[in-house]
Amino acid sequence: MRRRSSASWLVLSYLLLVIYASLYPFWPWRLPPGMNWQGVIGLPWPHYWQLFDVWANVLGYIPLGVLVLAAVIRSGGSLRVGVAWGLLATPALSFAMETLQYFLPGRVPSLADWLLNSLGAWLGILLGLVLHRFGGMRRWHLVREHWFVRHSAGALALLALWPVGLLFPAPLPLGEGQLLPRLRDWSEAALVGTPWALTQDEGWSDLPLPPGLEIVAIALGLLAPCLLALSVARPGKRRVLLVLLGLAVGVVVTTGSTMMNFGPQHAWAWITSGTWTGLLIASVLGLVACMLPRRVNAALGLVVLTSLIALVTVAPTDPYLTVNLQAWEQGRFIHFYGLAQWIGWTWPFVSLIWLLWGVAQPDQ
Repeated sequence: MRRRSSASWLVLSYLLLVIYASLYPFWPWRLPPGMNWQGVIGLPWPHYWQLFDVWANVLGYIPLGVLVLAAVIRSGGSLRVGVAWGLLATPALSFAMETLQYFLPGRVPSLADWLLNSLGAWLGILLGLVLHRFGGMRRWHLVREHWFVRHSAGALALLALWPVGLLFPAPLPLGEGQLLPRLRDWSEAALVGTPWALTQDEGWSDLPLPPGLEIVAIALGLLAPCLLALSVARPGKRRVLLVLLGLAVGVVVTTGSTMMNFGPQHAWAWITSGTWTGLLIASVLGLVACMLPRRVNAALGLVVLTSLIALVTVAPTDPYLTVNLQAWEQGRFIHFYGLAQWIGWTWPFVSLIWLLWGVAQPDQ
């Protein structure tokens, strides 16, 4: 039985990210004034260029080209089929996204964007061919066989997305999963003026979490991806490296996010005595979990993710951070930043679903 490749899950995830970045803000949809359906077929040449847009359009599609080729090959397809999918399907996807932008007033369809997207995807295919030629994909297969059990593709894809979610600042360090307050706000806005209108909960508090609970939340935010990794890792000393890698990635990405939002001089401002305590607790517990069976780690991961969601749900957003985010939302980073935001909001919930399935899988 062929194993499902993590590249297949990453292709699906990256496809959703491309759709989000291409069609944000998704509303309002309308037929362009004075344009018939025949006028929609074909893309116009842009009136101006920005260097950032050029690089973003090229670099944004390079990973998609690599992943498409890897997914086809790792799923049993031939090299020719993988190249054909990459060369044809990725430009078709870009053309569809650019055409749909005709119907969104906030977006501008562009022939140049389509050409740059296609160029990026084809460069990704070329990069994938080079990796395949020198055995990169085969080595990754051997590494995965050595480090991880079967049925680990979904977990590996989630672990790859975890640092992306950290790029959008959380209410507290490593505190992903603050989706429920957003759902409440959207529900209130949608039901205004109806018999089902919601009222603001008088018990809702904007007070910060007590220091003790904040330390716990930080610890849970780091421990969650560590337990997810340990739930698919083979026994051995390599598990220790996975925990240490999770700590390093969490610190580096959170520092980068802080630097982008508050300036390089404040890159390490998120590191406080409470943060250090939370990171230390998570590291120690992660190292202890290295000695536990895979399914025990999966079960503990369910508890940790549920507790993390509960804590970040009641943690208020920093008002100073909200002001800083307005610069992102009004600038060129909104599409990328929105992607990171959604990943940060939903990552714990998707990980919960995967771990519920993972608990039921036999040890291998």
